[in-house]
Amino acid sequence: MRKRIRDFLQKDKKALLITGARQVGKTYIIREIGKADFDSFIEFNFLENETARTLIENAKGSVDILLRISALTNKPLIPGKTLIFFDEVQECKEIVTAIKYLVDEGSYRYILSGSLLGVDLRDIRSVPVGYMDVFEMFPLDFEEFALANGVAGRVIDSLRSAYESRTPVDEFIHERMMELFRLYLIVGGMPSVVARYLATNNLQEVSQEQNSILTLYRQDIAKYDPNNKLYLEDIFTLIPSELNNKNKRFILKNLNENFKFSRYQNSFLWLKNAGVALPTFCVTEPTVPLKLNKSSNLFKLFLSDVGLLAAMYMDGIQLKLLKREKNINFGSVYENAAAQELKAHGYELYYFNSKKQGELDFVVERGGNVLPIEIKSGKDYQRHAALDNVMENRDYAIPEAFVFQNDNVSADGRIVYLPIYMLMFLSKEQPSEPMIYKLNLDGLQ
Repeated sequence: MRKRIRDFLQKDKKALLITGARQVGKTYIIREIGKADFDSFIEFNFLENETARTLIENAKGSVDILLRISALTNKPLIPGKTLIFFDEVQECKEIVTAIKYLVDEGSYRYILSGSLLGVDLRDIRSVPVGYMDVFEMFPLDFEEFALANGVAGRVIDSLRSAYESRTPVDEFIHERMMELFRLYLIVGGMPSVVARYLATNNLQEVSQEQNSILTLYRQDIAKYDPNNKLYLEDIFTLIPSELNNKNKRFILKNLNENFKFSRYQNSFLWLKNAGVALPTFCVTEPTVPLKLNKSSNLFKLFLSDVGLLAAMYMDGIQLKLLKREKNINFGSVYENAAAQELKAHGYELYYFNSKKQGELDFVVERGGNVLPIEIKSGKDYQRHAALDNVMENRDYAIPEAFVFQNDNVSADGRIVYLPIYMLMFLSKEQPSEPMIYKLNLDGLQ
């Protein structure tokens, strides 16, 4: 994300809005870039600074806004070399619509961020299309977690080479990476939690930090729609137990026997838009485009961070994960990590389920084809009846499938077996050539 933001600020003159769940490090990374890359970095927090909020709300046009900004700060406004950061913009939504005039004026660069923007921005009358881009920020993915823990870039490069060439990894490195992945399942990718682990190596302190974040999420839930907040909190609390079920699908009747999805759809949308949960919808056929085969009322609900999921289990699962005990269901935790990784890499989340063919953990669109993905936490990872059925179906014409598991790299025909940590390399393929098409209108002009 750091590189993506820097590249944007170097190449594009538009404003940038950073969205994402609470505590994913939005403010931290913006400050770091602002102070490192600009001669002057100016920050306004509309939640803490009521004066700034009032002045911006009553401003008229870009000249008036910039005049008021200069009055609110003692830092210099240097044309072309100043980054202005508006934080907690949900408290001053006028700044989002006014950003068009500031971008048009052109003297300075602008970044906006805040809490629950996926929810609050739906209420803004006019988001300035063409003047502002939106980036969604996620918890640290596994590659970022590995680098934070001191894994050398050359090791990551060698693993990527093994992934691309489908060759086994050195066994010593493989075992160390598996240990690191099991740690990731416990710590997750919330920056403050990762920082606490790196500072202390104490999993109890990690759990305390995670529970603080979960408390913040529950406080946000309590503020939302008092008439429906009971169901919203129930949905959030039920996620770990529902994932622990055999098919991991969220069963609405576990909330209420008379529960109807249409009535409480907004509660699920709130969790998604707030960045708290990752809905993964069922598709009726594994064919592109997957969106056309989506069943809106059949879904799995993963947490946005696998470490928070581990913290919610509350039964000492952390040590059991590290010890690889056999009496717990690792499948739900592995699948949550996979959902988190895929979403962070830009994939829309789907799974396939058919009474005749069985269920696939994930299906994504990649390179114009459907890529089936199975996540296996046990030793029998080569047993996958549903995947075999789908791969044998000529109507689907699927070129290959991935099974992510605990062993080294191998392949069996069109099915590739990859270590679970290699999820970090499953990025969306970008077109290799520009998609330029010029229509021939000879004879019509």
